[in-house]
Amino acid sequence: MEKSMTPSLEDYLETILFLYQRNGNVRVTDVALEMGISKPSVNKAINILKSSEYVQHEHYGLLSLTEKGEELAKEVADRHFAIKRFLQELLGVDEKRAEAEACSMEHSMSHETVMLLKAYLDKVL
Repeated sequence: MEKSMTPSLEDYLETILFLYQRNGNVRVTDVALEMGISKPSVNKAINILKSSEYVQHEHYGLLSLTEKGEELAKEVADRHFAIKRFLQELLGVDEKRAEAEACSMEHSMSHETVMLLKAYLDKVL
């Protein structure tokens, strides 16, 4: 994770990835609705992500992840799903709480720790 990449910006990348996988295209409005935030907030974040070459966005057009953005978004999503799986399947945390807590925890775990967690889950589940 880059020093300038905040947990909030990672959430935007992850949301764009999920929306693209679900809908085949993504607009600022879609991101705002999915995240429950205002379009101006999304636009501000998208401009930061665009200047850092994580997303491409034509004014009032579709959003897409660059190769760099997709790579980071997939890494964040991977961490998210591993943590959520651990919380739900091994600890018995209900789905809603596991989802919320995975969102918080995914930003602070290293790639190495997540790989160990995934290996552990694959062994025991």
